[in-house]
Amino acid sequence: MSEVVAPWIAAQTQTLLSQRGHAWLLAGPSGLGQSKLALSLVRAWLCERPSELGACGQCGSCHAIDVRTHADLCVLMPETVMLELGWPLSEKAQSEIDDKKRKASKEIRVDAMRDAVEFAQRTSARGRGKAVLIYPAERMNHVTANALLKTLEEPPGDARFVLASEAADQLLPTIRSRCLGHNMNWPAQDAALAWMEQCGVDKESARIMLRAAGGRPEDALQFSQWEPGVQVWAKLPRAMARGDVSALKDWSPTQAVNALHKICHDVLALKSGAAPRFFDAADLPTTGSLFNLTAWARALAAASRTVEHPFNPGLMLEALVSQAQRALR
Repeated sequence: MSEVVAPWIAAQTQTLLSQRGHAWLLAGPSGLGQSKLALSLVRAWLCERPSELGACGQCGSCHAIDVRTHADLCVLMPETVMLELGWPLSEKAQSEIDDKKRKASKEIRVDAMRDAVEFAQRTSARGRGKAVLIYPAERMNHVTANALLKTLEEPPGDARFVLASEAADQLLPTIRSRCLGHNMNWPAQDAALAWMEQCGVDKESARIMLRAAGGRPEDALQFSQWEPGVQVWAKLPRAMARGDVSALKDWSPTQAVNALHKICHDVLALKSGAAPRFFDAADLPTTGSLFNLTAWARALAAASRTVEHPFNPGLMLEALVSQAQRALR
């Protein structure tokens, strides 16, 4: 992802830094930059020369965060996300994964949370306090979340926490009640498009992908960097109506279910006299009954709950496309 700081992230950083609190919960749907805002806050908290705008970006603390080695920062993420974003795992966890004793976890493990609680109680190494960043916070199971509760309620004097979530309703009420809440701001379309162009996306691709992401710029930027997405998005609805499985040949089942949900939503919107959200109206088929489309929506909702099961991906994509074709007849 580009290092260009989105203006809405900078503005929210400034707003939150002007307020006091030992724990923040940043909430909103995916693609609005929760993890970027969380890291921006942490950088400012630990910076040696902070201003009201945030971290200086030049000091030893800022550099240590950039290279993922800050002694006073603990990052809690599922191991799969840590590896994807370049954050180091604990020596024990890395050894277990390297030795194939287990796979990288898709949840935030309770062992990692206990290490984080112990970390928060130690003395600050750089004298600017300590920070714990948890993302996505909804990946804590009940055991992991309960291990955090007492520390959130009675934090060590110089420790601060920021939880970033794309599904805050899944968090324990006791976790939510111990944090100051912040709902992520939706950027204006013009600002989001301008930022994507700064990140190197051409104007037309930025427009298509921002619409495909439902106005969520982080998701749109990530999607635009995945070549099959830009190439086939506008053609995808009619390809599904034809039953063309090859249109999804480079897609994972998770990506396919997400895209099919959006097609179903927009065709239903057109049938109901509303404007589509994810596609241009001209790109959508006009066939399909409300009954069949509603049944398809329910089937996709069921598929989304099991999409990460180790089914045969090719067979699953064929089944999804066949289902779409029947609904769009």
